Amino acid sequence: MRSATGGAEELGTVAAPPDTSARARILEAAVLRFARSGFGASVRAIATDAGVSPALVIHHFGSKDKLHEACDEHVLAWIAKSKRENMGKATGGRLLEVLAQADEFAPLVGYVLRSMQAGGAVGKSFVEHMIDDAEKYTAEAVEQGLAKPSLDERARVRYLVYSSLGSLLLSVTMNPPDDPEDVNTAVRAFMDDLYLPMLELFTEGFLTTRRMLDDYLLYVGDPPPGAGEDEPAA
Repeated sequence: MRSATGGAEELGTVAAPPDTSARARILEAAVLRFARSGFGASVRAIATDAGVSPALVIHHFGSKDKLHEACDEHVLAWIAKSKRENMGKATGGRLLEVLAQADEFAPLVGYVLRSMQAGGAVGKSFVEHMIDDAEKYTAEAVEQGLAKPSLDERARVRYLVYSSLGSLLLSVTMNPPDDPEDVNTAVRAFMDDLYLPMLELFTEGFLTTRRMLDDYLLYVGDPPPGAGEDEPAA
């Protein structure tokens, strides 16, 4: 999305649909405003950001709830497009390129975070998209010998996605930027603070023995096939 006119110029930019109509400007402004102020943002505030009247917002969308639904649909379409164009980059050795785009994507990431906080469809769909993608890329990494296999690949991937998104959400909540609408700074601070320990845990590991895992497998009584075959218990 391009920058909307009026107050939206101060909110940042997001990759735009080709439509430059008043409806598209309103949709853009609403996504950005909801991302920064939450879903309690008023129609008047959104109209000001878009450089239109509140009456025109209602004319195009019918109600604030319908506008929220349209924003959800737009962001879900962005998620689908983004995962095709960008999610493979990190697994292809282009992690820094993805991180460099943080400011570009921060407003839409902010919308997703708001949706997760509110329990919305966008947040749930985003998480499931990430799990599906991560399962595919993890399987490829295992095949290539870059990652260790898991006793339960789907469960491991879900845990990793939950951990990553949960830590991002907690970071933004516990360390909000001075300007509560500055999602870009919050996302960048998360990356600066936590990517090193995250990558260290993934690559170096944490425990020096698998004793806790073996104890757990004995406790559950019905370990997955192959459990404990690769390495002897410490």
